[in-house]
Amino acid sequence: MTDFLLVRHGETVWHAENRYAGRSDVPLTDRGREQAQTLAHWAATADLTAIWTSPLSRARLTAAPAADACGLTPHVDERLYELDFGQGEGLTRDDMRQRFPQSLAAFLADPAEHHLPGGEHPRHAAERAAACLTELAHDQPHGRILIVAHSTLIRVLLCHLLGIPLAEYRRTFPQLHNGALTEIRITDGHTALLRLNAPALTAAPALP
Repeated sequence: MTDFLLVRHGETVWHAENRYAGRSDVPLTDRGREQAQTLAHWAATADLTAIWTSPLSRARLTAAPAADACGLTPHVDERLYELDFGQGEGLTRDDMRQRFPQSLAAFLADPAEHHLPGGEHPRHAAERAAACLTELAHDQPHGRILIVAHSTLIRVLLCHLLGIPLAEYRRTFPQLHNGALTEIRITDGHTALLRLNAPALTAAPALP
């Protein structure tokens, strides 16, 4: 079995206005950097065997203190990129409502089949992220691996691995908090959800 700790990167400068940040390389705020340090305090005693991260700087900078704390070299994998939100990139919900109201309404009803105009299909994102984790589980059958990535990517990945319809990812997992831990265990190709959105500062020890 391989345990994965899935963590959304720290807060960015677009969070206050709730702008959609997909492939845009948006910097962390001071609070985001504090969240990275909190994650590092947890990581220091978490018995991690590896750290993998999205190529975007907000994920890499969130992972870096944790890597230093446990003496691991973080690895970057392009399959952990956030979804490309197409015409929604950098916009707020109100912005989208003004620019493409019908597409936004369709997205809110079924974000899988009606993803944002010009954006990446969530199914493709889920499959690429799942392929990354499957490879890691094969290479580290007894590993405990920290994955620092992005909100929408982690939510569609969870649905894919747990057999939840992809259209439900926004309703089943309405929010992942910055820097919080979501833990899954993959055993012989089967996935169990062990905890969701656990604050790193108060996260319980690893399950046996």
